[in-house]
Amino acid sequence: MQVQRSLSDKIFLVLKGIAMGLANKIPGVSGGVVAFVAGFYEEFIYSFKRINKTAFKFLIAGRFKSLYRYINGPFLSLLILGIVISFFSISKILDYLLTRYEIQVWACFFGMIIGSIYYINKDFEGAWSKTSRTALVIGTLVGISISFFDPATENSNLLFVFLCGIISVSGMTLPGLSGSFIMMLMGNYVLLLVDSVNSLYDTIADVFSGDFSFIHNPARIHLLKVLVSFTLGSVTGLVTFSNLLSYLIKHFKKVTYASILGFIIGSLGVVWPWKNKVYAVHKGEFLLDRNGNQIIATYKRYLPELTMDTFWAVFYIFMGILLVLGLEWYGAKTRKH
Repeated sequence: MQVQRSLSDKIFLVLKGIAMGLANKIPGVSGGVVAFVAGFYEEFIYSFKRINKTAFKFLIAGRFKSLYRYINGPFLSLLILGIVISFFSISKILDYLLTRYEIQVWACFFGMIIGSIYYINKDFEGAWSKTSRTALVIGTLVGISISFFDPATENSNLLFVFLCGIISVSGMTLPGLSGSFIMMLMGNYVLLLVDSVNSLYDTIADVFSGDFSFIHNPARIHLLKVLVSFTLGSVTGLVTFSNLLSYLIKHFKKVTYASILGFIIGSLGVVWPWKNKVYAVHKGEFLLDRNGNQIIATYKRYLPELTMDTFWAVFYIFMGILLVLGLEWYGAKTRKH
């Protein structure tokens, strides 16, 4: 499934990886939607499916070039590069925008999901079977139900963190299921996507400055262990889910796509732009982040009033739709060539 890519295609693939990384960080938004709409979802699943026994044999034998070709390395390396860039830099811009322009950002993502629904629905071309409709309804109900779950408390047990890693990749492999939102429900969003990443930042900075005192810092070491455990779980989940989804797409493509469409429809409730932040209480205590601030646990949604801010939010919804349609156009153009 490897394809020859021009320089512009390689640059766009890195940009798509950045978009996936950004989407995966936002609770309620799925990076898999980016892959789906941009036209590389099946290649994405196929590539990770190739991380199997054969790939391991190449690795043990030191046949690194064969391994790189076998797992579709040119594609994966560019995509992962974009995700890493997003994770360690551009996502901070998104944090800034969410802090100051929250409704507009949510509105843009809401529009992107609407555009994604339109895009995926086109693939059915009116051929909706009874089984596909049932899968659509079930997928929608699952997506809606997840948005109403109450979050758990934080748990830094390494086995639980490993499980979180496995589950979190759902946002990359299953469009419509947000891995970061599921992390919030499991109580470990701040621990895994904020605290542990910051500990890695601090450790890298210390190493470059020649300061190795962190070795004697139990809290720092534990957070680094948490990050390693989470990463291993994510890789395990990615390979496992990729094999499962590859099988489902090959043998039950319409039903699988109908389920994915349902998940995406269900996720609209999570990214509804007009909502107030509500803080959860567990055992009489607020959930706190690393600075002692209350973290967002749930949202109370409301219908907007007819104000200028509302009109601007609607404008950004349309911008999100146009962005997805633009990605669709580019993906279709790329596939033709």
